[in-house]
Amino acid sequence: MRAIVATPDAGPGYRADEVAEPVAGPRQVLIEVAHVSVNHGEVRYASAFPAGAVLGHDGVGRVLRAATASPGPRVGAPVIALGAGAWARRMAVDVDAVAEIPPGMDVAELAVLPTVGVTALRALRSSGPLAGRRVLVTGASGGVGRLAVQLARREGAEVVAVVGSAGRVGGLTELGAGEVVVGIDAVAGPVDVVVETVGGDVLPAAWRMLSPGGVLHSVGWASGEPATFPVNSTFASGAARCLRSVGDVASPSRDLAYLVDLVRDGALRTPVGWHGSWRRLDEAAAALLNRRVAGKVLLDVD
Repeated sequence: MRAIVATPDAGPGYRADEVAEPVAGPRQVLIEVAHVSVNHGEVRYASAFPAGAVLGHDGVGRVLRAATASPGPRVGAPVIALGAGAWARRMAVDVDAVAEIPPGMDVAELAVLPTVGVTALRALRSSGPLAGRRVLVTGASGGVGRLAVQLARREGAEVVAVVGSAGRVGGLTELGAGEVVVGIDAVAGPVDVVVETVGGDVLPAAWRMLSPGGVLHSVGWASGEPATFPVNSTFASGAARCLRSVGDVASPSRDLAYLVDLVRDGALRTPVGWHGSWRRLDEAAAALLNRRVAGKVLLDVD
């Protein structure tokens, strides 16, 4: 079958190739993939994956073969999935990493949800009640950022969205941000929760703003730059502050279903910023890496 695989020693780190069909285990479903999304790290660090590995993690499609040893979606059901090997005609994924898509929904746009949606949702959920708290979202124009803004506001938080340039401000107020600023230095006053996606100098700057008892979730590193914390800056008097890395996407089926239901009910907007054929991956990747995409890249497996 056709797939996009890792090529650590050649080109941009990936290429389209013919690979063996995936074999679904007894607790997996086999999916005919229709649409996938591109995460920043998947193209920026493609060369870090083993040679020949099928890339991608987010996809939607229909079930070709149901699991034989676990309850799960039936054959023919439209599903959303989070698992390795999504950039292919077909993917095999655990039943606890898929969710059925309700009838009547735009299936394509849901492909941008899995990785960024589960990341934003689990980071905010682990922060405790958000009502009345001040939540800072850095890199707010990206996929995780746009969903974190919406999910935090939905829980009653006061949301501050930080973007890297004036051209990336658009739409964030409509998504629920009470304040949108260009650059971390423009943020005034303490914050209670941070969803941090940029890394580099932004990470220690956001840490300095964190109130006693607050939590900072480092969930991305779009800048590609190292972060330097001043001496003693991680010490605090009073209630402890917490720096966490949220990379847990295990068994996401319930969270995927929850996110899909929010989209269906009009309570969550999918962050589609670029849409085209998977044959245009080079073009899409360049736009994403050069920060010309507000949100996520959506590809049709045509």
